[in-house]
Amino acid sequence: MTDPSIIAHLSREPRLAPIVKKHSLQQRPDHGGDVYFGLIRSITYQQLSGRAAGTIFGRFLGIFPDGYPHPEQLLEMSGTDLRAVGMSRPKAGYLHNVAGFWLEHKLINEDWSRYSDQEIIDLLTQIKGVGQWTVEMVLMFVLHRPDLLPIDDLVVRRNLVALFDLHHLKGKALVRAMIEAAEPWRPYRSYASRYLWEMDSTEV
Repeated sequence: MTDPSIIAHLSREPRLAPIVKKHSLQQRPDHGGDVYFGLIRSITYQQLSGRAAGTIFGRFLGIFPDGYPHPEQLLEMSGTDLRAVGMSRPKAGYLHNVAGFWLEHKLINEDWSRYSDQEIIDLLTQIKGVGQWTVEMVLMFVLHRPDLLPIDDLVVRRNLVALFDLHHLKGKALVRAMIEAAEPWRPYRSYASRYLWEMDSTEV
């Protein structure tokens, strides 16, 4: 259940208020705050329907002795092993990239609370195959960071444009206008973004 103080804050913004009143935010698994697992899952789910991705991810987890893709064990899996459970060739490479990065930077059991949102984005987008949107989703749903505005998310962008009638803008001017329009939602832009998704009943 969403904190009433967050609902009250977002309801002060007149364009968002009717959406907040109409919709309830769906709970999503946070994987116990496990950023590594969240990234692995997000990569698996990219560009697939939820059902197909869930099937592939279940098969993927099933090839590990305890059902967890420990970085060392994941790196021992060949691309052929990963493709056998349904991973595409690029995704197999990206999963190896995440595992290798975690070991190289000694991130197992990392205390993410000591990092700002931007520091985590800057760190993890160094991994080939991990873009800013993916890290923003991990920040929002795994680490429960409250003030992300995933401006590159197609649903967030489309509904921001519609809510604030920004159809006449493009490029950098549009990005500036969207950020400015969402400014009253601080410090809860993550929650506001989730309400924008609820407008479409869209899962990410």
